[in-house]
Amino acid sequence: MQSEVIQQLLDINYQFYQTFGGAFAATRRRVQPGIRKVLELIPENGYWLDLGCGSGALAQLWMHQGRQGVYHGLDFSSVLLQEARDLLAAEEVSPGLDIRFTEADLLTTEWPVVLERMKFDGVLCFATMHHIPAYEKRLQLVRQVRELLTDGGSFIHSNWQFQHSPRLMARVQHWSQIGLQAGHLEEGDTLLDWRYALPGQSEKVGFRYVHRFSEDEFELLAHEGGFVIQDRFESDGEGGRLGLYQIWQAV
Repeated sequence: MQSEVIQQLLDINYQFYQTFGGAFAATRRRVQPGIRKVLELIPENGYWLDLGCGSGALAQLWMHQGRQGVYHGLDFSSVLLQEARDLLAAEEVSPGLDIRFTEADLLTTEWPVVLERMKFDGVLCFATMHHIPAYEKRLQLVRQVRELLTDGGSFIHSNWQFQHSPRLMARVQHWSQIGLQAGHLEEGDTLLDWRYALPGQSEKVGFRYVHRFSEDEFELLAHEGGFVIQDRFESDGEGGRLGLYQIWQAV
């Protein structure tokens, strides 16, 4: 994928979250069932990194479950990070737990430098990788995650399966809406709209870039990134199939 196209797709998502970040966060304050299942599978202590942490709902649940160690959330949206900080401001953090949030752009090569700790027991990445354009950029992130994990550490991520929702498929837009042609993109790349209106105000429309993964791409990413796929399951949304969760082990 050409660098100009990659940047255009990144700009679309950046503009979306800067414009609609607060409104979007209001629709995402519930921790998804699939994430709750993940929490049942992982230890209650350790050093964990959450990429694309959003507005802090997971961090709040992490604390309420009495977990120990470190939870470090990263996100590129200053709007969502402020939501997270405001959410936890009134909470009393349990002794033995360190929760922190940092602004970082996962598409840069240097984002790991914002981390005080360079080795984690696990890295979480829920509903984030599908916003990263170009296979080489997704592989770059996977390899960076591998460098941050202890040997045998877990990389646990979820990605949207919007193809299972007629409602979401109806929101698929043609690339000409943003001046691109399908030939500029990779297989699975999709443009979705998002509509929002405050009471008494006219509806506003935003666009988001989303990538739909194939099983072959997951297998290749894991292999080239230094992981083996341990487990996978579907959860969330309409019919319990809107999210595909995968647990990868560093090798």
